Amino acid sequence: MTDLRFGVVGLGARSRIAQYAHRHGEGSEVVALADPAAAQREAAQAQYPEATTHADHSELLDQKLDGVFLTTPDDLHEDPAIDFLRAGVAVFVEKPLAITTSGCDRVLQAAYESGSRLYVGHNMRHMPVVLTMRDLIQSGAIGEVKAIWCRHFVGHGGDFYFKDWHADRRRTTSLLLQKGAHDIDVMHWLAGGYTTRVNAMGALTLYGGIEDRLDRSGQRFADFVSESNWPPLSQRGMAPVMDVEDLSMANLLLDNGVYLTYQQCHYTPDYWRNYTVIGTEGRLENFGDSPGGVVKVWNSRRSEYRDDADLVVDIPDADGGHAGADPRLVDEYIRFVREGGATLTSPIAARAAVAAGYAATTSLRENGTPIDIPALDPAVVSYFDGGQKR
Repeated sequence: MTDLRFGVVGLGARSRIAQYAHRHGEGSEVVALADPAAAQREAAQAQYPEATTHADHSELLDQKLDGVFLTTPDDLHEDPAIDFLRAGVAVFVEKPLAITTSGCDRVLQAAYESGSRLYVGHNMRHMPVVLTMRDLIQSGAIGEVKAIWCRHFVGHGGDFYFKDWHADRRRTTSLLLQKGAHDIDVMHWLAGGYTTRVNAMGALTLYGGIEDRLDRSGQRFADFVSESNWPPLSQRGMAPVMDVEDLSMANLLLDNGVYLTYQQCHYTPDYWRNYTVIGTEGRLENFGDSPGGVVKVWNSRRSEYRDDADLVVDIPDADGGHAGADPRLVDEYIRFVREGGATLTSPIAARAAVAAGYAATTSLRENGTPIDIPALDPAVVSYFDGGQKR
């Protein structure tokens, strides 16, 4: 089997996902790296000593790459993705696809016109907890889905999202989009529909009161993350620009009549996601979102609260980052680059998640005004839903 040649653009923390594609002699390898920061390039080359290094993604366009991993900050997904697609390179874009709905539409249009393969890194579709819930729903365990509620406790939010570029709305739009794109995509997938209308509320309720700021542009992620940073108001060295919300709540209506609620808080002591899915014949809920947790189903009778659910399913174990999702995600991308065909992830679904997060942010900043989602060109939808085949 001929090795596929991959590049990596953006060498921060999330670029580690490319390690699963570096299998010299086994089908694929990382051969080129790009990042404007010399320290990032040096750190990455220690892992990929044979790879060439570059300061700008444009220097990779003529490297005869089969595919590229775009793991840049969110605002730098859109234009590089379009450049590589137009150059005939299969593109893996880390989620979110872009930070605006129109930005997503530009990327989709470039893929549609060029015929180059586009893949979006919504790794949660490969997480055991999500697959377990989806299998239960598909089996009919709770009947027809009518509502999904998600509470996202972002316990490491002060370190992860309020000390670097994530805190700047010019680079993310909001954390309701940046973080929420994961959960909105999961809820869309479990519910079998996409958001058409949304309203939201939220604010910068805690971290905005911390006046100690620090420019960390020369630091790496590991330099400022520590579980000892507790309680939240003891955090120091927050981002110079901090204008995104640390608490947000959104209500979403899907095209199939299902209702969703999404809640996100960045200063909880614990870090996990809790989904409740309510159907016509029962409900399910996850307790923990990684191996060791369970999904419980109540579907046999009416009662007060009871811990003895009718069905308890263990969340299975798996090797690799994000509870085994990352290697599965990369395996699927490599297969997609080589063969094409259907994938668990979907560029149309990725756009739908961003569009919902973008509309929710607009609503939030307009005092909860309901916002409608603009429709996509049906020809573009048909192309991607058909496996990106002409």
